[in-house]
Amino acid sequence: MATPRKKKVGAPKKGAIAKAERRQQILDAARDVFSKRGYAQTTVDDIVAQAGVARGTFYLYFDDKRAAFAELVDRFAAQLATKIERISTDDPERPVADQVRQNIRAIIGVCLAERVMTKILFTDAHGVDHEFQTRIVSFYDTVMQLLIESLKDGQNLGIVADGEPRVMAFLSLGALKELLYQAVTLGLSEESADVLTQQMYTFLSEGYLRVGEDPDKVRKRKLARGRP
Repeated sequence: MATPRKKKVGAPKKGAIAKAERRQQILDAARDVFSKRGYAQTTVDDIVAQAGVARGTFYLYFDDKRAAFAELVDRFAAQLATKIERISTDDPERPVADQVRQNIRAIIGVCLAERVMTKILFTDAHGVDHEFQTRIVSFYDTVMQLLIESLKDGQNLGIVADGEPRVMAFLSLGALKELLYQAVTLGLSEESADVLTQQMYTFLSEGYLRVGEDPDKVRKRKLARGRP
C-alpha cells in the first residue's frame, strides 16, 4: 500500500508568491514613474509600460493609480514608524544621546535609501489631484502623531523642554523636511547620513532637547511632572 505524500505545512503557495511578486513589480514601476513624471502627469498606461505588464493585469491588483500611490505611501510611512524606538533613560549601556542620534539616523537612512519616495513626498507634493493631496496630508498626519507622542514621552522622561509638543513637532518636521529635500535634490549618498544626523542632532540639542544635562536637573523636571 502506497504511503500518502505529506503536505508541506506553512510553505507559501507558488501562486501566492507569484501574485506578491507581480504586485511588487507594479508598485516599483509606479514609484519610478511617479518620480519621473510627477503624480498628476502619470497615467496607468505609463505605469504598465514601465512594468511591462498588460493594462488588465494592473487592474487585477489596483483600482487606479491612486490606489497604487496610496500603498506606496502607506509602506513608506510604516518603514519610518518601525525605525523609531522609544527612548529609555534607565539603561546605563545606552546613553540617551546615542538613542536620540540612532532614531534620527534611522529616519534619515530610510529617506536616503528610499530617495524616490522621499522625492515624491517632499518635492512633488503639490499636485492638482485632490486624492493625491489627501494622501499626502494623511502621511504627514501619521508622521506628526509619531513626533508628538515621542516629544510627550521625552517631556515625561525629562529630556525635552517644557512647551507645546505639537508646536515642537511642526518645527522639527519642517527642519527635517527641508534637510531631506536638499539631500535628495543635491543627490547626496547614503554615506552622508551620519553627517546629516549629527547636524540635525546639534540643531535639536540647541533647541528643546535636554540630553546631557545634569542628572539632578533631569530628575527635578521629572518630579515636577509627577514621575519618580
